[in-house]
Amino acid sequence: MPKVAVITGAGSGVGRATAIKLVQQGWEVVLIGRTEETLRGTAGLTGKTDACVVAPLRIGDLDQTHKVGQSVLSRFGRVDLLVNAAGTNIPRRSLEVLSNDDYHEMLDTNLNGAYYLVQAFLPGMRKQRSGTIINIVSEAGRQASPKAGPSYVMAKFGMVGLTQAINAEERGNGIRACAILPGDIDTPLLNKRPTPPTAEARAKMLQPEDVADCVLLAVNLPDRAVIEELLIRPR
Repeated sequence: MPKVAVITGAGSGVGRATAIKLVQQGWEVVLIGRTEETLRGTAGLTGKTDACVVAPLRIGDLDQTHKVGQSVLSRFGRVDLLVNAAGTNIPRRSLEVLSNDDYHEMLDTNLNGAYYLVQAFLPGMRKQRSGTIINIVSEAGRQASPKAGPSYVMAKFGMVGLTQAINAEERGNGIRACAILPGDIDTPLLNKRPTPPTAEARAKMLQPEDVADCVLLAVNLPDRAVIEELLIRPR
């Protein structure tokens, strides 16, 4: 029976690259993201649309997350892997200009949404005595920087804490978690910087496939091994 993965942010970037690689390895994947169109685009790129389930969801919406979680478990009966790859940022991100509305939206998307999905699938993982949770964080989860902005940094620090908490509390239940902390990645998120980088600068960054390979490394290790934190930067 194929293993089942739930991937957020699957419409582009790291989430899309991870979905493609998992399908190539024989997984069935649930693609979660904001728009059905982009998710169907990812499904088409896998070359095996029958291995993909498209599940539009506004990350950070608790009620919608409950419904999607119930639908996934009703269909498959289990989830073996959760990859929280969804994330966003805003152009007006510095402390000087950050609005309260943007601050709360950033925390909902970049931290609360991941927590809601973890809680949606942890009970099933406990019951089956196995499961891997991978949080795509950022090097901003270790060190603040002006280019990231405080709301993004705070959320990413929280993602690292969530990962550590899962390992501290759930390893006895056969569950493991990994925080992947990439440096700059050439994804559409860069367009939300106050000054987007040039094509030349993007070419020197990590590519989404590089981070997806880190996901596969953490997932394909034997159950007895856990990569708790992985920092990857452009050379």
